[in-house]
Amino acid sequence: MFVVVGVTGGIAAYKTVQLVRLLVKDGHEVHVIPTDDALRFVGRPTWEAISRHPVTTSVHDDVAQVRHVALGQQADLVIVAPATANTIASMAAGLAGDLLGTTLLATTAPVVIAPAMHTEMWQHPATQANIDTLTTRGVRMVGPVSGELTGGDAGPGRMAEPEQIHEAALRELRERTGGDLRGSWLVTAGGTREPLDPVRFIGNRSSGRQGVEVARAAARRGADVTLLAANVSDAILASVAGDPRIRVVEVSTTDELERAATEHAAEADVVVMAAAVADYRLPDVADVKLRKEERGGTLTLELVETPDILAGLVASRRAGQTIVGFAAETPGDDATLVERAVAKRRRKGADLLAANEVGWGKGFDRDENHLVVIDASDAVVAEAEGSKRETADALVDAIARR
Repeated sequence: MFVVVGVTGGIAAYKTVQLVRLLVKDGHEVHVIPTDDALRFVGRPTWEAISRHPVTTSVHDDVAQVRHVALGQQADLVIVAPATANTIASMAAGLAGDLLGTTLLATTAPVVIAPAMHTEMWQHPATQANIDTLTTRGVRMVGPVSGELTGGDAGPGRMAEPEQIHEAALRELRERTGGDLRGSWLVTAGGTREPLDPVRFIGNRSSGRQGVEVARAAARRGADVTLLAANVSDAILASVAGDPRIRVVEVSTTDELERAATEHAAEADVVVMAAAVADYRLPDVADVKLRKEERGGTLTLELVETPDILAGLVASRRAGQTIVGFAAETPGDDATLVERAVAKRRRKGADLLAANEVGWGKGFDRDENHLVVIDASDAVVAEAEGSKRETADALVDAIARR
């Protein structure tokens, strides 16, 4: 998509660098239009480097291409962040004194603004009247939020965080275009737990972050997602709260996950089994706590394997359905990781398999990950290292290409 980001003269302009980065990483074509005052806070080279496009503030540059009109006409979305009180007043009055002003008048695209100013300026009747005017015209606002402001002040007026603005922008793009993905996705996340008694369980250290990010990535691009969350904390699930494209179903044990996955997979176009499933369980769970005072210092457990959910879904798949498995490995080197991923994909029969290295300080319960994606020809079709958001985006790209 063609996204224009207007940056005006507020200290919060430094946050907009991250916003532009997120939009570029999504694959959008991003053009930054700073005001002259904005360049006092973040310089032109930064905007050009992060957006990968030349930057100007003047209507007199690139006159032959009628740039002051062309940017507005081409835009699928316009974001103004930060939007100062002066900028908001200018927008309400329809002023076009610079390139950003003319672009805003020339566009029919959705406009999202992220106000940023001191509390008194935000609460002033003139500013509130201007906000009412823009809202009536269909301009969407993100924030402001309450928090610390420059000069030691605190209160409403702080610009929303880049991630919040980014999510709002994606919602606008989805409403306008519907995204590039269609249909229903089933994504599992977290780790199943098998009870030993009413107070103990066998499980794993998966936090569910990667699966949740896969669900978010698919939803951002237009898919309707059912997310089966196995023991995922409320703090992690908060990132999908309120997203109309993501329905969360919470489960705990492998049996519960299997039942829910079987039910929802029947209607899913894509199934992504990102949850870490406990491999073993007790054949019989104790009804009361196993007290160590009664065990003579030792406890011997006989365990049985849990159901192979991924293989079961592959066996019962419907025509046209794409099934993606996950493998958490402790391989020691990249070649072994790929070798084990290939072997597991063959055993399970999945269309794609995403493998990542885990360990005491890797993979589980970390913000960073390294994914290698194998297809049905045993080829590596994607590899990504970075945040779990970034690795989720790479995996969804691989699924979309297939």
